[in-house]
Amino acid sequence: MDDSFAVQQLLLDKDEAEHFDDDERLMVLAAAIIAGSEVSQQERIDTRHPHRLYLCRPQLLPNPHINTPWKVLYDSQHDRAFITTMGVDVPTFSSLLTAGFAQAWYETPIPRAGLIGYIET
Repeated sequence: MDDSFAVQQLLLDKDEAEHFDDDERLMVLAAAIIAGSEVSQQERIDTRHPHRLYLCRPQLLPNPHINTPWKVLYDSQHDRAFITTMGVDVPTFSSLLTAGFAQAWYETPIPRAGLIGYIET
């Protein structure tokens, strides 16, 4: 009788082990599906964002009377904002400045017709 009880226990343990294996497989499959959908969603977001040609709140001025838009844009060092406004990313703009364009960039004023003191050349 003890032998049949031991055999029943072994059979039950084997059935429970198979049941737990199935549950573990289902949990792993569910985790893979969830992770895959998260990765897919992030890839869609990453792919879509570079095509947006507008500035976001962090690139806008909280108080335009304190700082110039260019200073805020430059200080942000945000690639998408640089590409939207100038057509180049931050590293490219930095390499242009270090390649000899810095003097002209910092010392040449932007011509503005209609301003007092502006002389057209």
